[in-house]
Order: sequence, then C-alpha cells, then structure tokens
Amino acid sequence: MLWTIGCSGQSNTVTAIVIHPIRPDILYVTTNDRVYKTRDAGETWTALTEGLGAARVLSLAIHPVMTSTVYAGTLGDAVYRSVDGGQRWSIINAGLKEHITVVNAFVFHPQDPDTIFAAATVGIFKTTNAGLLWEEIPNKGMDSVYVVSLVLDRANTNLLYAGTSGGVYRSRNGGQTWEAVNKGLIEREMETGLALGMNTMVQDPGLPATLYAGTTRGAYRTMNGGESWTKITGGLGDWFIASIVLDPENTRVLYAGTGKGVFKSADGGENWTAVHQGLTNLNVRSLAMHPTNPQILYAGTHGGLFKTVEGGATWRALNLQSSKES
Repeated sequence: MLWTIGCSGQSNTVTAIVIHPIRPDILYVTTNDRVYKTRDAGETWTALTEGLGAARVLSLAIHPVMTSTVYAGTLGDAVYRSVDGGQRWSIINAGLKEHITVVNAFVFHPQDPDTIFAAATVGIFKTTNAGLLWEEIPNKGMDSVYVVSLVLDRANTNLLYAGTSGGVYRSRNGGQTWEAVNKGLIEREMETGLALGMNTMVQDPGLPATLYAGTTRGAYRTMNGGESWTKITGGLGDWFIASIVLDPENTRVLYAGTGKGVFKSADGGENWTAVHQGLTNLNVRSLAMHPTNPQILYAGTHGGLFKTVEGGATWRALNLQSSKES
C-alpha cells in the first residue's frame, strides 16, 4: 500500500536521514521545517521542536558512543545538539565565527568520537570536546572553501578529503595544508571554482583508496586516493547525485540517490539500474542504509520519506502525518 506523505501542511521534502547505530528502529529525519524521530522503524513519528530554532536543518549525526546525543547542522544557526535523543536542543556555537551559520555535514574521529569535524560554507571546523568549543581548521591550499562533504580515513586519521563547490581537496596532515585532487573531475584549469559541486563522498571501508563522489554532474570514482577520478556513467549520465551509500557486507554494491530516482550498482559503480518502483517522487535528496541489514534503506525525496526492505526492489511511503509535537 502507498500513501502520500505529509506534515500537517508543513514541507514534505526530506533533507537528511540518520539511523541509530545500535537500535536501528530509531531514526531521525529532517524536512525543510523540522526534525522527526521514530522508534518503530518509521511507522509512527514524533516532531522534535523544543529548543530547536527556526533555522532549516541540513544535516544530522548521532554520537557513535553516546548514542542519545544528536547533532543538527543548520542553515542559519550553525550547530545544535541534543543529549536526550532529540527531546531538547541547545545551540553549541562557541568558537564558530559570527558569520558561520551553515553546516552541511559532520564526521566523527573513529578513535575519539568527541572529536568532530564540521563541513561549513567557509571551511572546516573541529571540536575535541563534543561541541563545547569549535576551532577553524586551516584552509591553506584550498581555493574553494564551501565544504559540503568530508571523509576522514579510518586507518590514517591524518588523511582527510573535503568535497567542495569546486571539487575535492586532500590533506595528509590533519587539515593543516590541502591540495586539490581533481584530475578527471575538473577538465580545464580555467573553469571556475563552481565548475563541479561535490554533494557527497563515501569511502570503501575495505579499500580505503577507493572513494565515490556524487556531484552536480554525475558520479565519479577514485581507486588511488584521489590522484585521479573516473566518471561512472553506466546508467546514470550527468545527473545530479545527492547521496551515495555502500553495502558494508559487499562494497561493490552501491546505491545512488539522484534527481531521477534511486539507482543500484552491483559492480562497484560500472553499471547502474533504476530501483525506484513505488517512489512517487523521484527527486531523491538523501539515502540511509540499515547498519546490520543492507536490504533495508530509506530514501528522502522532495515528496516525502520512503523505505525498502528488499534492496530497492520496491519502496513504500512512510507517513510523517502520524507525528505529534515533542
């Protein structure tokens, strides 16, 4: 059964999804208007509003150890944090410059999860105390500092990749200096910094030199840590790619959320097949995969939130109208 999602007259564009790493029936999603939480894998929802300002939430993240702590990156107020599973929120912007208001993504240090990196519109910020105080990471070597996505190598945490509005930058020294790694991404040196916006980047956990990038003009892959990139176009074309997720059990299986629906690859991105039967809106903004069952995925679209339990073969809508105010 399919039904149209709605939020009692509110926006039904789902911009971000995050799944609890230990209790995956708990999810948080955000629309253009508010944050929602479910405890039953999407059957019923609660709207989380207390302390969360009117700023639009762009990104969500759950602390990997203190899993009742949730971070929200916004368009307008930078960072909010909840330490009680989203019931109450507080703004945590100490150390952020006054004009830093937009936060696009969070990345946690794998050995020290209180160390968090935040991708912002004017560079990258870092906290070592779970958000109580932020400091700016140097951007020496970066021509484009509008940072949308970040990858921190889990084995070598001095190695970072930043996806920006003007391509990809790499740091080998924890962000002290950066170098552009855009061979194959940006074809001509005279192209402007907005030539190729990076919407998402993911790293193959088993092959850390392999990364996938979703951009404003298609999907790309590097197999040598960014030294060169190859466009992976089989079935995707030059579409807007908003999100890419990998199956952790078989990292040759990928899903891409695009402006034309959800697509799946079983061969590391060489070929893609549409897997969006049941999606009533094909403008996909976000994807999230269940942490232990890769057949379960959630897709956030301009027309609401959808779920598959069979690897994308069919989808059904999840009804945010069942929400109540927190």
